[in-house]
Amino acid sequence: MSLLTTTLAYVGLTVVSTAIVWKGSALLEASTEKLSAYYQIPPLVQGSVVLAVGSSFPELSTAVLSAALHGDFELGVAAVVGSALFNILMIPALAGLFTTERLESSRDLIYKETQFYLISIVVLLLVFSFAVIYNPIPGGPGARTGAVTRGLALLPLALYGVYVYLQYQDTRAYQPDEAPEDIHLPKQAGVLVGALLIILLGVEGLLRSALAFGDLFNTPSFLWGITVVAAGTSIPDAFVSIRASRSGNAITSVANVLGSNIFDLLVCIPAGALVAGTVAINYSVGVPMMGVLSLATLIVLLALRSQMVLTTAEAWGLIALYVAFVVWMGVETIGTVDLIPNLPPVATP
Repeated sequence: MSLLTTTLAYVGLTVVSTAIVWKGSALLEASTEKLSAYYQIPPLVQGSVVLAVGSSFPELSTAVLSAALHGDFELGVAAVVGSALFNILMIPALAGLFTTERLESSRDLIYKETQFYLISIVVLLLVFSFAVIYNPIPGGPGARTGAVTRGLALLPLALYGVYVYLQYQDTRAYQPDEAPEDIHLPKQAGVLVGALLIILLGVEGLLRSALAFGDLFNTPSFLWGITVVAAGTSIPDAFVSIRASRSGNAITSVANVLGSNIFDLLVCIPAGALVAGTVAINYSVGVPMMGVLSLATLIVLLALRSQMVLTTAEAWGLIALYVAFVVWMGVETIGTVDLIPNLPPVATP
C-alpha cells in the first residue's frame, strides 16, 4: 500500500472516529441534561460539573487508553493539554460568534471558576515537579523526566473532590423555578452507558490515527495528539457550548468550558497514571505547555472581564491565537524554530 493510500485511509479513520465521538457525546449530553433537570441542578453547576464531565469523557478515554493500551502516556497528556487549549480559546470564540446575542459572563463565573482552573494548573505542575524531584528517570539529552506514581496522581484527584464539594454547596442553596422533569430513569441510564461505549470506540480510532500519522511522517505522536486528537475530542465541548449560548444560556456555555478543563487537568491526566501504575512525564515539555495554557487562560479571563462580554473582535483574536499555537507546534516539530529545546519530546527508554 502506497504512502498516499495509507495516509488517506487514516484520514478517513480520523473523520469517522471524530463523527463517532460527536454522536456518542450528543447522546451523552442529552442524557445528562435530562438527569440534571430531573435532579434540579443549578445552571452554573450543570455546566461546570455535569455537562463538563460528560463532554470531557473523550479526553478521559484518551488519557486512559493511551497509557493502558498503547503505552504512550505523553500522547494522552498532549491530547488533554491540546484539548484544554482548544476549549479555552476556540470554544468561547465559536460560541460568541454563533450566538444571536453577545456572549455574557458573570463575576461568579470569572472569579470562582477561572481562579479554580488556574489553581488546577498549579497543582498539576506540582505533581510533575514532585515526579522529577523524587522519581527521576533517564530521558533525552537535556530533558528532565520523572515518574508519576499512583500516589502522586491522587493529589489532583483530591483537589477535584474539593471542587465538586464547592459546587455541591451551591446546589443546596438553589431554589428552582420549575418542577422536576419527568423522565424514565432506567432508559436514561441505558442511554448514558451506551454513549460512553460509543465514545470509547471513537477515541480509540483517533489514537490509532495519531500513532499512524507519527509513523508515516516520521514525527512524534505528541504533535498529532496535541492537534488532531485534541481537536477531535474537543468537538463535543464545542457543540455543547454553542448550543447553550444559542439558547440564551451563556453562563452554562462558558462554565462548561472551564469545568471541562478543570476535569481534564485534575482527573483525565491522573487517570492515566492510576490505570498504568507508573507513567513517565517529560518535565521539559510539560512545564512550557502548562505555561502556554496559563497564558491563554489569563487572556480569556481579561477578554471576558472587559464589560463582562466577549466581543466579535475578541472572539476572532482568540481563534487567531489558537491557529498560531498549532502553527508553532508544527514548526517546532520540524525544527524550523527551537523555542522549546526538548520539543518534540524524545521517547523515554
